[in-house]
Amino acid sequence: MSEQPHAISAPERPFDKLRDQNVEGGPIEALRPFDSPPARSGTEVMTMAKALNEGLRRALDSDDRVLLLGEDIGTLGGVFRVTEGLKAEFGARRVLDTPLAESGIVGAAIGLAMRGYHPVCEIQFDGFVYPAFDQITSQLAKQTYRHGGSQSFPVVIRIPYGGHIGAVEHHQESPEAYFAHTAGLRVVSPATPHDAYWMIQEAIAGNDPVVFLEPKSRYWPKGEVDLDDPGAPLHASRIVRRGTDVTLIGHGAMVATLLDAAELAESEGTSAEVVDLRSLSPVDYGPILDSVRRTGRAVVVQEAPQQVSVGSEVAATIGERAFYSLQSPVLRVSGYDTPFPPAKLEGVYLPDVDRILEAVDRALAY
Repeated sequence: MSEQPHAISAPERPFDKLRDQNVEGGPIEALRPFDSPPARSGTEVMTMAKALNEGLRRALDSDDRVLLLGEDIGTLGGVFRVTEGLKAEFGARRVLDTPLAESGIVGAAIGLAMRGYHPVCEIQFDGFVYPAFDQITSQLAKQTYRHGGSQSFPVVIRIPYGGHIGAVEHHQESPEAYFAHTAGLRVVSPATPHDAYWMIQEAIAGNDPVVFLEPKSRYWPKGEVDLDDPGAPLHASRIVRRGTDVTLIGHGAMVATLLDAAELAESEGTSAEVVDLRSLSPVDYGPILDSVRRTGRAVVVQEAPQQVSVGSEVAATIGERAFYSLQSPVLRVSGYDTPFPPAKLEGVYLPDVDRILEAVDRALAY
């Protein structure tokens, strides 16, 4: 992956060339707003959906190469209202409503990236990403390598993913393993509004393709967002609760469930440490291994099926690199190896506090 900034000199910036052009006989609207509110500072409480909206707004305002494209993201503001108000503020030339064609959305973004833009695609639901799978894995992931590092492809693909919302088929899937397995892609998933606000900006500002997985069940709970300090780099894992007896590891929506499990475990006399992966490719193993070496036990939790998964890779790496510190096997708790079930059965399919604590009990029994 490329590491050097992909700069465009001022006279060659694509938007500068377009400002005064006419389209179909009429002047195009301003591509960069001249009346955007100043960036705020301090700490605010907001939902993850609002935090993503603010992060996107800040990215759009700070760099006129950034543009958004996706189904219903403009006038409607997206199914989850993550892009609400951005079309009105930045115009239809920077927040584009696309046809219902995921392959076309990502394919267009690849071309835009080649011309110096930083496109941000929205895939409306996790299960809708598969029509774009060839563009993502066969083209986008390989382009920088194919060009010998001379060309950057700073495309961000936002995907609301995961369960807990009572939706139908193709609306509650966890496809992260497909993308984490693909060389040439960075894959991240925030668990809190604070991380969502900062991680989306860091992903957009980078020069590599990023699959940005948004746990849709966490769109609505509120949390504090420090508007001045990101707290951790984009690809850093983080210990979010200290403990001494067992390490619980997860990402996305599962982090909140792990914290609930750790709190209940503490009431029963077990001290559980919780690690938020945040980045699925690359994985920052430093905090994970440090934690497991102290506690001697690890339970890896995910919504996705277990076979050939991110959780399986994390468990295998712990076994390789912290074997002599382990007092029990690394255990996994996941969705079952079946398609996602009808909504009324999602509570059976998805990991919950009881299943996590059962795994903790098994780890402590060795």
